[in-house]
Amino acid sequence: MRTDDFWQLIDGARAGGGGAAGPVAARAVALLAERDAADIVGYAQHQRRVMAASYRADLWGAAYLINGGASDDGFEYFRGWLITQGREVFARAVADPDSLAALPQIRQAALTGEEFEAEQMLTVAGEAYRKATASELPAVPETPYPELGEFWDFDDEEEAQRRLPKLAALFVEPPEE
Repeated sequence: MRTDDFWQLIDGARAGGGGAAGPVAARAVALLAERDAADIVGYAQHQRRVMAASYRADLWGAAYLINGGASDDGFEYFRGWLITQGREVFARAVADPDSLAALPQIRQAALTGEEFEAEQMLTVAGEAYRKATASELPAVPETPYPELGEFWDFDDEEEAQRRLPKLAALFVEPPEE
């Protein structure tokens, strides 16, 4: 599956659903299950590449600020949610995680405490394959994750303000006077 095909499927899953992660994942399963088995395997391979490309310390820091913490699994699920937001938002966030502060749902989450995770996006290929073939998705070669890059203590508010100023403005409590 080509990059454009992957993101077109995500866009199709997003259509008419308001972007909520659960429904996007369910529609992605349904759309993918209509394709042949090779396309489903191709989707799984491409999703692994997308997840590897987004495995970055600065994006993990953004997930940590937005969700009030992010374990290893939590960061995976956050990136699953990020996929549900579509190619443009995903690419912008990978290039500049602080750009997430411009999203209305992120701005709202600063007030409500909503968290952004979509574990179900990580199982789309397996579910679609089962639906389409009544068998399990064959093993897909691993895509190695890159080195994370420079890590910092995500609880260090001053460092968060320096590295992710727009997100920190939303999610870091101002110091008491």
